[in-house]
Amino acid sequence: MASKKRPDGTGKSGPGTDKPDLRDDDLERRRRELEASLATRMPERRNGSEGARPDATSGYGQALKLSSEFIAGIVVGAGLGWIIDYLAGTSPWGLIVFLFLGFGAGVLNVLRSAGMVAEAGSKQSDKGSDEPNTK
Repeated sequence: MASKKRPDGTGKSGPGTDKPDLRDDDLERRRRELEASLATRMPERRNGSEGARPDATSGYGQALKLSSEFIAGIVVGAGLGWIIDYLAGTSPWGLIVFLFLGFGAGVLNVLRSAGMVAEAGSKQSDKGSDEPNTK
């Protein structure tokens, strides 16, 4: 087979050549100019209208997280209640009780994720260390 040639007729075979092509230098120069241009425009993007877009996306993500935690609590409670009813034969009562417990657990999970309720264990350990021993 004959030697491979580029479509432009330079006779170079590709990346393995010793001498860089003039186009490679031009591409490198243009890449550096583009990087410099992007670096100067980045602060403008954060403060501009495009900066509000990621915040809205994170809001949707937070809403999806909170709603899935709430629904998961209810589904797990209902599933446990149904299993207990099936095994114990207490037809609707296990489902009803555990559905309400799952609802409460879902609300508590949402409040914890939103930062409205502190963890119970950390609050008790903080109280014990702050209060002096009066006994």
